[in-house]
Amino acid sequence: MIRTVTLLAIASAAPALAAEPALPLWEAGVFGGSAVTPAYPGASDHSTRTLALPYLVYRGKVLRADRSGVGARLVNTDRTEFDVGFALSLPARSDDVPARRGMPDLGTLVEFGPRLKIKLAEPSPNSRVRLELPLRAVIEARGGLHRQGATFEPRLAYTLADPQGRWHVDTALSAVLGNRGINDYFYGVEQQFATPGRPAYAAKGGLMLTRLGLGGSYLLHRDWRAFAFLRYDNYSGAANRDSPLLRQNSGTSAGIGLMWTWKRSSQPAWDGDE
Repeated sequence: MIRTVTLLAIASAAPALAAEPALPLWEAGVFGGSAVTPAYPGASDHSTRTLALPYLVYRGKVLRADRSGVGARLVNTDRTEFDVGFALSLPARSDDVPARRGMPDLGTLVEFGPRLKIKLAEPSPNSRVRLELPLRAVIEARGGLHRQGATFEPRLAYTLADPQGRWHVDTALSAVLGNRGINDYFYGVEQQFATPGRPAYAAKGGLMLTRLGLGGSYLLHRDWRAFAFLRYDNYSGAANRDSPLLRQNSGTSAGIGLMWTWKRSSQPAWDGDE
């Protein structure tokens, strides 16, 4: 996702590796945390968000709602997995961002599409290297539903987990590419919104950013898990570096939080794998 609410994804339990115990079919509880992120990719202003929300994790054979998102897993083998999923990004008010003042707000974004995951290596019984290839349509939910383009984010991820499931660490390197629609959504300036310091600009499709991320969680108690993430985005090679709305060469995001599990299933997940 472009402006992902990363807290819920990091909060869920680590993906099961070779020696890790089976996970329950479902879990329900509450998670809360705080994150600081750029108001939008390339913004010079940051937004601080604090959330406390109920959560539900479900690990069925086809239907899934877990740390990878919400959707349907259609193919699952030892080496490859193919699913269709949803993801969500929170809105940003233009009045809170000087570079966008007077322009339309950035609404809640719902992303939907297929994703192919390929296991490249298992350096140890408790670690895994995987290539993920998600292609997503981006829908804005503001005054109705509006198609705002599509993104493709090839991602190389490394996961290391404790065999007993007490902790896990993920690190990933990815590139986010967007078509003209989503790039124009973030970086285009129509003539009616142009000012002396913000000239009109028509965005083009291409690279939006490259990203390096680190995240993890630690089990404090059977029902309590702490989590954190740190992310670095680089825009120096972006296709729309000339946009007056792309103000930075790089940006960072960070967040911390806690998850409390209220109830869990006695039945294990379909395959013990998240």
